Amino acid sequence: MKLVVISAGLSTPSSTRLLADRLTAATLRRTEAGEVEVEVEVEVIELRDLATDIARHFVTGFPSATLAAALDAVAAADGLIAVTPVFAGSYSGLFKSFFDLIDKDALTGKPVLLGATGGTARHSLVTEHALRPLFTYLRALVLPTAVYAASEDWGEEGLDRRITRAGTELARFTARAAPEPAPATGAAAVPDVDTTAAIAPRSLTGAITSVDPADGFRVIPFEQRLAALRAE
Repeated sequence: MKLVVISAGLSTPSSTRLLADRLTAATLRRTEAGEVEVEVEVEVIELRDLATDIARHFVTGFPSATLAAALDAVAAADGLIAVTPVFAGSYSGLFKSFFDLIDKDALTGKPVLLGATGGTARHSLVTEHALRPLFTYLRALVLPTAVYAASEDWGEEGLDRRITRAGTELARFTARAAPEPAPATGAAAVPDVDTTAAIAPRSLTGAITSVDPADGFRVIPFEQRLAALRAE
């Protein structure tokens, strides 16, 4: 399972990157605890490092190799953590610009955990009023719990609980969205239980009399089977 983390923080160190890291750690704890049995590969994308490439792409229409790799990583991810600082009551321009370059179908059905940081609790609804509509428009599967961290939230138990809950949701939803291993093929392939049950011989209608792929399926018309039952 591949998890991609997008951080739009501009400073170093960055509270936005710190929140992204803590959300990632909470997700990994749930997988390592055995709650979700899957190996996770994590890739972190710092949009600060791509700012010039993003602006150039808007002008030229062509991404740099580094930006193209970041866009491909998002498209190939099984789950996404996206965290932005708050500017003027909404997501940052850098954050929006990056997702403007994402292919319109790249996030369809993809679990996305939203996060935001700001200097005051007055912006706490930015995740619902700005971020959630953006990713809903992109047809992503936006998780129920989004995490906003104001300056005074750091070190508080409430923030820790929200991070833990959000990480648990992402671990579960991402595991469900991850592709399952391809079924076996060839002579050694064995039908799974559900398939066997679905095509098992039916005593009342007699519609299918064999489940062996080598024999094929012999279909008996209903009228013929009904006549045989009446004659018994």
